[in-house]
Amino acid sequence: MSYAGKNLKYLRKLRGWTQEDFAAKLKIKRSLLGAYEEERAEPRLEVLEIVSDIFKVSLDELFLKDLGETKGNYIAKRRAQKLASEPTTIQFVPVKAAAGYLAGYADPEFIDELNTFTLPMLAPGTYRAFEIMGDSMLPTPSGSVIVGEKIEDLEGLKNSNTYIVVSKQEGIVYKRIMKSPKAKHRYTLVSDNPVYQPYQVEAADIVEVWQAQMILTRANQQQRWDVNQLASIVTNLQEQVTTLKKKMN
Repeated sequence: MSYAGKNLKYLRKLRGWTQEDFAAKLKIKRSLLGAYEEERAEPRLEVLEIVSDIFKVSLDELFLKDLGETKGNYIAKRRAQKLASEPTTIQFVPVKAAAGYLAGYADPEFIDELNTFTLPMLAPGTYRAFEIMGDSMLPTPSGSVIVGEKIEDLEGLKNSNTYIVVSKQEGIVYKRIMKSPKAKHRYTLVSDNPVYQPYQVEAADIVEVWQAQMILTRANQQQRWDVNQLASIVTNLQEQVTTLKKKMN
C-alpha cells in the first residue's frame, strides 16, 4: 500500500499551502494534485522527487510511511516543526539600487534580481533589507542595513517606532513615524539626530512601509559623538524650543 497521496496532503497542510499553491510548486494542475491527495491517482515519480526535495524526506518515507500517524511522537513533532518552517528569504536593497527600487518595487522581475540572504531568528513574514546612508539616525551609523517587516496597512503604524518609508517624493528613508489624530492622512517623520528637522509626508505619497526589526552594522563601526556635534545639537534643540514657544504664544 502506498501512502504517497495521503502524505502529499499532510505535508501541504504543514506549510499552510492551498492546493493551488502546492500544485504551482510541483508544476502540475491543481485538479491533478486533488486526484493524488484523494488517492484517485498515484503520484508520478518526478512529482515525488520535488516533494522529497522541498520537505527533506526520502522517497521510501513518502511511499511507505504514513507521516501523519507519527505526529503524537515528540521527535515527530520536532520534525514537523522543521518541515513547516521555511527559511525567510530577505531581498537586499543597497544604496546604489535605491533609485531603481522606486520604479521597480512592485515588479517581480526587478525584485528577483536583488541579492538575498536569510536570518534564522526572524519569525515568518515578509521582509526586506535596506542600506541607509547619512547621519540623520545617529547613533545608527551610516552604511547600516535595516531589516524591515512589511506593513500592509498604514493604520497599523505605531508612534515612535522606526520604519523604512518608501515614498514618491522622499525616496527610501529610515525614520521614526509620528501620527496625528487631527491629520489621519499625514505622517511626521522624525530623525534620531535632532540636528535634522522633522517633516511630513502624505499617506497618498507613501508606496511602502517596512517596520525595522534588525539593524546590521559592520564591527567597530559604531558612531561616536564629538563635543562639537553635541554643542550643535544643544543649540539646535534650544532654537526648536524657542520656535515652539513663539508659536504657542
